[in-house]
Parts: sequence; structure tokens; C-alpha cells
Amino acid sequence: MASRLAQAWGWVRGAGAGVALEVLVNAVLPVVIYDLADARLGDVGALIASAVPPILWSGLEFARRRRVDALSILVLAGIAFSLLALVGGGGARFLQLRENLVTGAIGLLFLGSVVVRRPMMFYLARATMMRNSAAEAANFEQMRDSDRFKRTMLVMTLVWGFGLIGRTAAACALVFSVAIPTYLILSPILGYASMGALGFWTFWYARRQRARGAADRAAREAALGAA
Repeated sequence: MASRLAQAWGWVRGAGAGVALEVLVNAVLPVVIYDLADARLGDVGALIASAVPPILWSGLEFARRRRVDALSILVLAGIAFSLLALVGGGGARFLQLRENLVTGAIGLLFLGSVVVRRPMMFYLARATMMRNSAAEAANFEQMRDSDRFKRTMLVMTLVWGFGLIGRTAAACALVFSVAIPTYLILSPILGYASMGALGFWTFWYARRQRARGAADRAAREAALGAA
């Protein structure tokens, strides 16, 4: 327990400032900008103005990484969908709905990748590993023909696809049930909570599958040794 607490504290010290800045840009600034701009620009203009910081943040994060891979393409798709949501016209509620469709569209991409037998989770995981270690990515690539590995990537992709679509449905329900300022507060909470839950589940499921795979290999080696 002490070791885990030390690791958690180390992560907070190392990444805490970045997380705080991200929350400021994606959750706090949109609310402040909307409140300041609503009287002058109206609901639609204020919503468009409040969406600028998160879009700029995504663009800067992409430019900082300077790599084109599956993860970067997903980020670019999110930026493109967000920009398209701002230029469609219509009232404030329709603008909010279009913004939420960004997440839903990405969820559909996950599900579509399963249909074509190219689970997106594999490519996202590989892109992340390539950022960290080429050797780790190579080992990951070697497992792609394993039946357990294929099933793991398939299940992860399905869970993320349906999870993102579920998040979209919940956000769309908020659009019609609360006032815009309240929505701007609740929407980031919903987003961080859903992504946190999906991330935690992914970590748990991957760890369980690795443990089962190791147990299967040990059992096979023991059987071969006995023979």
C-alpha cells in the first residue's frame, strides 16, 4: 500500500500541473467565457466562443507530439468534427447536440473497426507503445496472431465503442434537461468520469487477460515437462 501511495504521489507531482491545466482549459474556461459572452453574443455566439479553448488545446497537443499515427488521426478527427459542429448554424440546443455527436462519431468508428475486423484498440495501443518504447511495441505486435489477444482487442474496442455512444446519449439528454450554464459544468464532469471509467476498466481487463495468458503458458509448459 505504501508503495502504491508513493507511486500515486509521484504521478501527481509529475503530471498534476498538466492535468490541472487541461481541466482549466477544457472545463473552467468554457464556463467563464460563456458567462462573459452571453449578454453580448447570445447563446449561440457564447457557445461558439466557449468551444474555442478546448479546440485550440487539442490542436496544440497534436502539434506538440508531431507524430502521425492512429492516435493522432483520432485526435485530428475530433478536432475536425468539433469545427464542423460550429459552422452548421441553428439554435443553441442544436449546437450542443452537434458538439456531442463528435464523441458519438468516434464511438461509431470503434464499432465500425470491429465490423471490418480491424479493432481500433489494437492500433491505438500500438501507437501509444511506439511513443514509449519501440521494443515494447515490437513485442506487442508479435502477439497479434494469438486468439486470446485478438479476443482481448475485440472486447476492448466494443466496450469503448458502446461506452462512447452511451456517453453521447447521456450528454444529449443533459442538453434538453438542464440550462446551458449548468450543462457546461456537468458536461466536462460526465466526460472525465466516463473516460476515467473506461480507462480503469481497460487497465483491469488487460491485466486480467495478461494474467490468464501467463497461467495458460505455465500450464502448457508444465504439461510438456511432464510428458
